Amino acid sequence: MELVGRRYDTYEAVSIKIKGEKISSIDLLPDSEAADLPFIAPSLFDLQINGHGGIWFNQQGLTVEDVCSVLEKHYQYGITRLCPTLITSSYEDYVGGFSAIREACEQYEWVNQMVPGCHLEGPYISPIQGPRGAHPLDHVRAADWDEFSRLQEISGDRIRLITLAPEVENAIPFIKKAVASGVVVSIGHTAAEPEQITAAVDAGARLSTHLGNGAHGTLRRHPNYIWEQLGESRLMASIITDGHHLPASVVRTVIKTKGVENTVITCDASGLAGSPPGIYEEGSVKMEVLEDGPIVIAGQRQLLAGSGLETDTCVTTAIDMAGITLQQALDMAGRNPARLLGFDEIDLEVGSRADLISFHYEGTGSRMNIQTTLACGVIKYGTLLVNS
Repeated sequence: MELVGRRYDTYEAVSIKIKGEKISSIDLLPDSEAADLPFIAPSLFDLQINGHGGIWFNQQGLTVEDVCSVLEKHYQYGITRLCPTLITSSYEDYVGGFSAIREACEQYEWVNQMVPGCHLEGPYISPIQGPRGAHPLDHVRAADWDEFSRLQEISGDRIRLITLAPEVENAIPFIKKAVASGVVVSIGHTAAEPEQITAAVDAGARLSTHLGNGAHGTLRRHPNYIWEQLGESRLMASIITDGHHLPASVVRTVIKTKGVENTVITCDASGLAGSPPGIYEEGSVKMEVLEDGPIVIAGQRQLLAGSGLETDTCVTTAIDMAGITLQQALDMAGRNPARLLGFDEIDLEVGSRADLISFHYEGTGSRMNIQTTLACGVIKYGTLLVNS
């Protein structure tokens, strides 16, 4: 297989050849050929995808077919690796969700490649309205290592990331045990005091989940849990750059403070992403997909419930909001998540895993029309064309 285009990092025209699952050669082409060529870049890796099209990874009765349907839809957005994210729910729903994901990974190699790990977001989070976000209050609970261990076993050791609030009961000993077991711990949906943030980081927490969201609408100016996480150099930060969750000034501030290498772009796609506008009952929570894109708790317009947009849009919106480069935005949505979780970073280098995207990008205000190339086949606009 051969791809011809411009490197996303240097803009040089290149011919990239793929053999098996790896890039076998990269050859420079004359600069005169570069102008009309698409860009070529490593594919995207999103740490936080809750579902798609009305399917949630933690819903009752999740099937292998549901898992495959959600995953395959994300190829059209340039995503070849993601963490299925299960939000606060009952133990029984978790068992069903993790069991279906495990079975899908064991049945299909392309699923196993696309799911290097799962993200458990909750249920060990703040019960307070605002920090709790759209997570159902009736399932919020204290950190429980025994429960988590059972879920980890059911998942086939696929839980690689957990988001919790440092102030919940048993949080600090839980963090220490999780880190010792190889799980990355992230702080999120929290109303923690500064000393509790510090205790969590001392215990091994390494990330802030969607920093600036899952928070009170109004905070004291300082100290507060957003400042504490922003100023903590040991924490990376994920941010939702869909244009609805954070204003441009906050996106710029997080990236400048953390640095490009310590910032992760996520879309936090809701299970209602891809659904038509309307009100939906999701367990004990009513959500609404608005005409202009956002997904909110029904009956108001401020409390968001995940995103209706995907990672490719978050990449281009981050460029527009923060004035960063194409390479910086794509690396925050691909290489940084992989490095955080300890998986291979995809590079435009000989020998790298051949999960690549090609697209045209015209600059500010434009979007990417992506074709995704995989080690296990070619995906175009969400349809699997070739599968070895």
